[in-house]
Amino acid sequence: MDFSSLSRAQITLLGSASCVMLSMHFTVQLLSQHLFYWKNPKEQKAIVIIILMAPLYAIVSFVGLLDIRGSKAFFMFLESIKECYEALVIAKFMALMYSYLNISISKNIVPDGIKGREIHHSFPMTLFQPHTVRLDHHNLKLLKHWTWQFVIIRPICSILMITFQLLGIYPSWLSWTFTIILNISVSLALYALVVFYHVFAKELAPHKPLAKFMCIKGIVFFCFWQGIVLEILAAIGIIRSHHFWLDVEHIEEAIQNVLVCLEMVVFSVIQQYAYHVSPYSGDVEAKMKLNKKNE
Repeated sequence: MDFSSLSRAQITLLGSASCVMLSMHFTVQLLSQHLFYWKNPKEQKAIVIIILMAPLYAIVSFVGLLDIRGSKAFFMFLESIKECYEALVIAKFMALMYSYLNISISKNIVPDGIKGREIHHSFPMTLFQPHTVRLDHHNLKLLKHWTWQFVIIRPICSILMITFQLLGIYPSWLSWTFTIILNISVSLALYALVVFYHVFAKELAPHKPLAKFMCIKGIVFFCFWQGIVLEILAAIGIIRSHHFWLDVEHIEEAIQNVLVCLEMVVFSVIQQYAYHVSPYSGDVEAKMKLNKKNE
């Protein structure tokens, strides 16, 4: 292919498409390994949902590039897909941690070895909870609810936001209201994860929970903060439009989508380490070696 004959827009699309394919390649590779060594469905179902986050973000961002002059409602819809899936991933991550510790809220199973531990809340949670509480079924259920509330609130807010945008009644004060609600909601969900990690850091250490969590938080962190940086660069005039048919907002969205496509390749590679199949493949490999010896 003669790249010299391609325009910058075509090269950008081609590069972004390549990044999407790479992200899908690494994810499918890891996914196929987990499906081959399908030994613990409860844990591995959660892992499958989590590792699909990177290619989903890449695909949705690429779709945004294909329609660079889309409406605000269109881009809001694309963002909502990513953020709703993010909510599901956070909840599934908590479920995965519960599974590692053999905790079942629905079956009222809490191992005796972890009952009675102290949970230390920090401000502003101390306005609603005692500073120190003892770990029991009720408090574990509370942490789960704090995580799952984001799964419910995020899609409800997304539907309302898109509806108001399509109806043309989306003033700035309403936008800020949704932003505040969603920030409180996601902060509460992440707070529950951090509290859970601090209480069970020792037991969770063999499962590399920090690496697993950073894969999720890293994707969210990069998408959020680089969006803020791009808004600032557009506001001060560094990002400008040189086309009458394309405004600064669309260029800002396009840069954000290209960066996300690139970053998801990195995160899909990191997931190969964080969510490696080895905890589930050990017994299978041992049996295969034993069969070879018997032969």
